[in-house]
Amino acid sequence: MTIKSDIWIRRMAETHGMIEPFEPGQVRQRPGGERVVSFGTSSYGYDVRCAPEFKVFTNIHSAMVDPKNFDERSFVDVAGETCIIPPNSFALARTVEYFRIPDNVLVLCVGKSTYARCGIIVNVTPLEPAWEGQVTLEFSNTTNLPAKIYANEGVAQMLFFESDEACSTTYRDRGGKYQGQRGVTLPLT
Repeated sequence: MTIKSDIWIRRMAETHGMIEPFEPGQVRQRPGGERVVSFGTSSYGYDVRCAPEFKVFTNIHSAMVDPKNFDERSFVDVAGETCIIPPNSFALARTVEYFRIPDNVLVLCVGKSTYARCGIIVNVTPLEPAWEGQVTLEFSNTTNLPAKIYANEGVAQMLFFESDEACSTTYRDRGGKYQGQRGVTLPLT
């Protein structure tokens, strides 16, 4: 497997619709000059943005966290340009971008240093070959203080790895349960 450069990412986004909407450069400020956490194409990756819809974890109903029987009441819906995550808690969000991963590509997600240096960890499972959808993001606030996430700004970086051989079964072939997801998607069984 080889990691793919900005040239490959641009070509795949522009000719195959791999990332929509796609930002071919690295955006660090809005047109009016306001600084933002950077997003768009980087040297060997793509920095995704967080959409302005969040699900913030709450224990208001004292529900058990069970991935096989997830209680949706464990979250409070928040819409807006920022989201406050309580201390030692987490929130779910989604990317602004919709991805269409090629059959011979695996995508790994890593957090951005701006958030990591604030104790905010971004977790995303790999985007498998032939998966498509908006990516559900998980933000863990590891601090004992409230933490702020900014919508429509960079939150994580996607790294693209292309294989020199095709896998025998893609995510689409398996009928993966998160195929084509839109919006913040909770655990499915």
